[in-house]
Amino acid sequence: MHPGFSFVILTYNEKLHLPRLLSSIKDLHASIYILDSGSTDETLSIAKEFGATVLTNKFVNHPKQWDYALKNFSITTPWTIGLDADHIVSIELFKKLKEFDLLQIPKNVDGIYFNRKNFFKGRWIKHGGYFPKYLLKMFRTGIGYSDINENMDHRFVVPGKTLIWEKGYILEENLKENEIRFWIEKHNRYSDLTAIEEVERFEKLRKQQVKPDFFGSPDERIAFFKSIWWKLPLYIRPFLYFFYRFIFKLGILDGKQGWIFHFLQGFWFRLIVDIKIEEIKKIK
Repeated sequence: MHPGFSFVILTYNEKLHLPRLLSSIKDLHASIYILDSGSTDETLSIAKEFGATVLTNKFVNHPKQWDYALKNFSITTPWTIGLDADHIVSIELFKKLKEFDLLQIPKNVDGIYFNRKNFFKGRWIKHGGYFPKYLLKMFRTGIGYSDINENMDHRFVVPGKTLIWEKGYILEENLKENEIRFWIEKHNRYSDLTAIEEVERFEKLRKQQVKPDFFGSPDERIAFFKSIWWKLPLYIRPFLYFFYRFIFKLGILDGKQGWIFHFLQGFWFRLIVDIKIEEIKKIK
């Protein structure tokens, strides 16, 4: 087994994606841990075929599922890599992981960002602020943790410094989203979680784990923009965000698939969240 790192993956009915991901990492010969939330398809048999260690836990939300995974798997390698089942390790990232040398990582570095390429309906979404997109996916075992102050977005947090592997591409393509009904139903559920989270933030029941800093790490920069987003007026901000993504960040260049994606993810989803926030406040 690779002495430097292990993979942790979350699954639920991922027979479509899991073989693709596991095939992309199997030649790294690293330990694989899979936390499943009750799959009824061939996910668990696929995991067994690739020699993964499997645990099952009821799904509440992604941050809490990651928190459970990191606390309940006995990971013995000094570094952990957390991936989603619809990810693929690119050739470039595979090479960097293959050459990963513990001694070359400064002791004050606790985390490494990969660069995500996101695909929608078969097209790489290059614009609209979607690339480059740096995600903290590799961190020191026992040091990195899941930010459970988030309800829907999941991210790992580390106290120390971080590195960015600009050419360490992680490919993300959820093939189930080729059927738009799946995408809409998924994001309708996500909008419930996001609306509840925002109301709780308004009531001071949640705090940002990551320090907002425009000039900081990629996650600190996102935290900065979120701190502004939460202060913008409901119903106005979806229009502002869609204009920002589609025009200012050139999402218009992503073609028909990009137009659909930016409209649905950048406008429709945000509008639904705002409507649900208002509904929750009325009930309270």
